[in-house]
Amino acid sequence: MSAVPADPVETPEPAWRQRAVERSTRAAKLRAEQRVQRFLDAAQELIADKGTTDFTVQEIVERSRQSLRSFYQHFDGKHELLLALFEDALSRSAAQIREAAAAGRDPLDRLRIAVDLLYHSSEPRAGAQSPLFTDFAIQLLVSHPDQVASAHLPLLGFFTELVEEAVAAGQAVSPKPRRTASLIMQTAMFTARAPAAPVGAHPSPISAEEVWAFCLGGITGGAVTATRATEEQPEDEAEAQATAPEPTAKAPAKKATASRRTTSRATAPKSPARASRSKA
Repeated sequence: MSAVPADPVETPEPAWRQRAVERSTRAAKLRAEQRVQRFLDAAQELIADKGTTDFTVQEIVERSRQSLRSFYQHFDGKHELLLALFEDALSRSAAQIREAAAAGRDPLDRLRIAVDLLYHSSEPRAGAQSPLFTDFAIQLLVSHPDQVASAHLPLLGFFTELVEEAVAAGQAVSPKPRRTASLIMQTAMFTARAPAAPVGAHPSPISAEEVWAFCLGGITGGAVTATRATEEQPEDEAEAQATAPEPTAKAPAKKATASRRTTSRATAPKSPARASRSKA
């Protein structure tokens, strides 16, 4: 009989080798992150100097003092670099809004703070240019809507949390919190950047308070909004409404009574005297 060969015993990798590889990997990753950040910083400087995203990859390379080869090791092209800046800006915005909203007294109040901050951060600033959002983001929305959606995921995740918390607390109703959060975000962002709504002959910008009232009515069915409007109503107006006479409902009744009289007259039999006079 031939002996069955034993299974080969695997020798564990020495610990020193693991440490060496990890150290080398960490160092390479750190260098790559530093190179990427230098490209991003150079692009930000060019945007600030030119007031536009209309610049070349070569300009970025020269401003960062790195090689063209290094640039294409990390980015497919200028579009991907601008997308990285856009995603980074939205990520920072989400972190700032999350931190500020934490001061809210309850889920609905935290959502109000978040909507207010998102609205004001999306407003065009007089004398301040933000071509990354006014130029690149608008083009991106048309050509790559999936990338826009991906860039907004940090914000969407946070707003979804807020809506879910409000629903759990019984302060809001939403069968689909994520879609509700997306609607709230889009209402705040696009309204802030939209031209003022015309009211008569004068433009009237839609305020952050109006946006919040609209969103609040959407997630509460208008109950909270109506309650607060009643609470905020001046006392003289409330008293006037309370003491005002109710609309008269007697007019229709009189009309109906008159109608019945007319009908009864038309259908009632004539008296003998009237009948004889008519014959004569």
